[in-house]
Amino acid sequence: MPLTPDQLAEIEAARATPRPTLRAVSEGMEAHLYRAHPVLDHGFIRVIDYMGDDAAIVQAARVSYGAGTKHVQNDEGLIRYLMRHWHSTPFEMCEVKLHVKLPVFVARQWIRHRTANVNEYSARYSILDREFYIPAPEHLAAQSTVNNQGRGEVLTGAESQRVLDLLKSDANTAYDHYEAMLSQDGQQGLARELARMNLPANIYTQWYWKVDLHNLFHFLRLRADPHAQYEIRVYAEAIAACVKDWVPLAHAAFEDYRMGGVNMSAKAVAVLKRRLAGEVVGQADSGMSKGEWREFEGVWG
Repeated sequence: MPLTPDQLAEIEAARATPRPTLRAVSEGMEAHLYRAHPVLDHGFIRVIDYMGDDAAIVQAARVSYGAGTKHVQNDEGLIRYLMRHWHSTPFEMCEVKLHVKLPVFVARQWIRHRTANVNEYSARYSILDREFYIPAPEHLAAQSTVNNQGRGEVLTGAESQRVLDLLKSDANTAYDHYEAMLSQDGQQGLARELARMNLPANIYTQWYWKVDLHNLFHFLRLRADPHAQYEIRVYAEAIAACVKDWVPLAHAAFEDYRMGGVNMSAKAVAVLKRRLAGEVVGQADSGMSKGEWREFEGVWG
């Protein structure tokens, strides 16, 4: 189960005792506070706290740039201007703190984003639960033949079942040994900080993750992308849904300029201009590598 009875009771108690405040409040984010959004088979994300809203971004920008932005007539226009021109500090005025439950191998990929504050559940002090991420059959895929860090065709039939059986068996065997090493029956038992070493990477951990909106957008741009690994992408998508309700104007600009926009190299711009002028341009005379050309063609055809 994603949440323990104690965690559920804590959430209900927190939501049952609202407090008046003079700070900026986002009604959209208030609806998400403390509530757990399920992710994968045992994971979740939930908003613990947040600071700021769309107005905080605008306020910071006008303090910083003064008369330089007075020609922008409204908040939405200013936020879109800031996003379009890659300004960062106004978006750093907003922060969010999340409680995340996730498989260890996803956490190790996630932690590469070194622009957040993290406090993780400690297996030195506590015993991890017997909870493992086991992919649904539709997410069991072979290695891609064109991408060294991607997936290819989905496994089917007997091969799919063989892999699922191995994942479940290995995870449970490792946890059985973990429990046995911790055992107090007739001996002191191995220290928790040592017993954890043989646990599989698909066991679940938890952490608190606090990040500002600028760096969160960077995380989402990479991890909510369709090419991102599925297991981290679903967490990014759940977070993005909360961000959309928290700062709708900033999120809309992010969707338009970052997620829906295209970054082009100087060579790609040159090819596009030549094509618009009626010239037939192929990869051989584009100056681009095969990989660059494949990506260019994927966007422009």
